[in-house]
Amino acid sequence: MSAVADNSLLERAEQLKRDGVVIRTYDLWKTYTMGDQTIHAVSGVDIEIKRGEYVAIMGPSGSGKSTLMNLIGCLDTPTKGQYFINGHLVSEMTDDELARIRNKEIGFVFQTFNLLPRATALHNVELPLIYAGMSSAERLERAKQAMRQVDLEQRMLHKPNELSGGQRQRVAVARALVNNPSILLADEPTGNLDTATGNEIMALFERLHEQGNTIILVTHEHDIAQHAWRIIHIRDGKIEKDEKIR
Repeated sequence: MSAVADNSLLERAEQLKRDGVVIRTYDLWKTYTMGDQTIHAVSGVDIEIKRGEYVAIMGPSGSGKSTLMNLIGCLDTPTKGQYFINGHLVSEMTDDELARIRNKEIGFVFQTFNLLPRATALHNVELPLIYAGMSSAERLERAKQAMRQVDLEQRMLHKPNELSGGQRQRVAVARALVNNPSILLADEPTGNLDTATGNEIMALFERLHEQGNTIILVTHEHDIAQHAWRIIHIRDGKIEKDEKIR
């Protein structure tokens, strides 16, 4: 890459940071080759999400929303295009660099909780801080604070099998929050929960949004997407509609 191109990218990154843009994609593609067939899972997607937004990415099965989530979450790299997260051009990063950005900038909440079964809730929440190389005393304080944020202070020393589904998802949310990430990325966070418990988790997300967190919610459920303030509809790998709903 030429020095001129490098400077242009640096200027773009700095401008995005000044404008409070956390997520920005330019003509983002993800293409798979299966035998003699080429599949465009994500096709030329342009998205801008600013700090403090609450956005749902919605689409039916096979729409490309999961592939887009993996790209936004730095779990995969694009075939073509640029992706900036908080002023970092992640589309050009190595796997090691992506891992560091993931741990620093993104808090993940998955449908299946992804908790270590033999570890306490508190230790599960501490894990990202261990990977970040933080001291044990600071880890403990930060993890306790995150548990308080999700109203689970009384359940810190319980293991996942001693918690309800809703409490386990709250532990997963606390773990996502503990690094003070730029974005909270939630993939079908109510998929394994009953309706009442799912509503409690969505109320928690609403509260976290009110506290200033940037939230991206990936779902195929219309009623869950309605909790967000903006919905990006994906179909056949493209943005079909991008609407602010409040």
